[in-house]
Amino acid sequence: MSTQSPRAAQTSDTSRAANLWPVLLCWVAVALDGYDLVVLGVVIPTLLESDALGFTGPTITTASTLGLVGMGIGAVIIGPLTDRFGRRQALITSVAIFSLLTIATGLAQSVGQFTTFRFLAGLGLGGCLPTALAFMSEHAPTGRGGSAITRMMTGYHVGAVLSAVLALWLVEDYGWRSMFVVGGVLGLLTLPFMWAKLPESAAYLRAVESRDGSGPGTLARSAKVVKGRYLRISIGLCVASFMGLLLVYGLNTWLPTIMRDAGYSIQQGTTLILVLNVGAVIGLLVAGHIADTRGNKPAVLVWFGLAAIFLALLSIKMESRLLVYAAVLLAGIFVFSAQVLVYAFVGHLYPPEIRGTALGVAAGVGRIGAIVGPSLGGLLVTAGLAYPWGFYAFTLAAVLAVLALATVPAHAPAVE
Repeated sequence: MSTQSPRAAQTSDTSRAANLWPVLLCWVAVALDGYDLVVLGVVIPTLLESDALGFTGPTITTASTLGLVGMGIGAVIIGPLTDRFGRRQALITSVAIFSLLTIATGLAQSVGQFTTFRFLAGLGLGGCLPTALAFMSEHAPTGRGGSAITRMMTGYHVGAVLSAVLALWLVEDYGWRSMFVVGGVLGLLTLPFMWAKLPESAAYLRAVESRDGSGPGTLARSAKVVKGRYLRISIGLCVASFMGLLLVYGLNTWLPTIMRDAGYSIQQGTTLILVLNVGAVIGLLVAGHIADTRGNKPAVLVWFGLAAIFLALLSIKMESRLLVYAAVLLAGIFVFSAQVLVYAFVGHLYPPEIRGTALGVAAGVGRIGAIVGPSLGGLLVTAGLAYPWGFYAFTLAAVLAVLALATVPAHAPAVE
């Protein structure tokens, strides 16, 4: 029989609720990123077919690319800011910028306005992911950082699915603008909860308290990410992040087309995207536990290595539909969560005073990979080489990630 007093039980429940809010709010911030991943893709057919705003194939490609460029710049910029002003203020500001400018994108009256607002919204959205990653890395119990980050990243795929499902209803009945307005409104609705319930990271506050007036300024501290004993670590992790997002965006963009070129039906190719993302969620739920129990470096090396193997297997034509689905599911399990394990590894290797900067740099360089992946796939499709060379190229990217990560130490360097 429990001997806990009612007052103690109430205090315990209050503590659990307070602990849950940061997890939920960071999850929602990442879900907004996932929503944005899909939103432009689902409205492109309508934009082109209806000649909305005068869009053409090249101009919509420019808008899409500049949105990703904005995310990359935003991710790099937010790092020093979150290390200077804190995780709470940086995340709230990023969500506010993204939300307002996403609504503005939906209200744009010309291609130029749409592209400009899309780029500026990307700046805000780019700040969400590294800030949420830094917060969750510091909020997690000791030894559970990998699980905390991978569980948070399931929000990314939930947001992507939500965007796709809403598009089936909203675009036809309310037009393409509604998708951007809804995405922005969802972000704005999150802000009051963030303001009221999101505390500052305790690890960040301890790092601030430990500084003295004679210590280096924010920019000098942030520069440590690419200097001295951290330089080799940052290079290895940035290369892995680049390759990881190249795979994520390249596969999400071109898998149906590549499988069509391999002789599978269009319906099968579309279904395989769903299977790929189901695998992603499974991988995220498993990968964090493996990282926490076996170590960040062994886990991320194994994950990228297995991703390479299953991507290579997809280059082999399979007669059995079940085998194809199984291979794509396994590729999804390892490809998507491998990238998230890179973020967990960054959180493990850098101290709180530069962790936000390190995550911002890794995410920003990764966004370049997010541009290169679809571009590479498009070049191979145009050249008629998508199958099997697309899978060979993706396999090579996973192998290069393994080689880059092999140069990174398993644990943080000793403090000088």
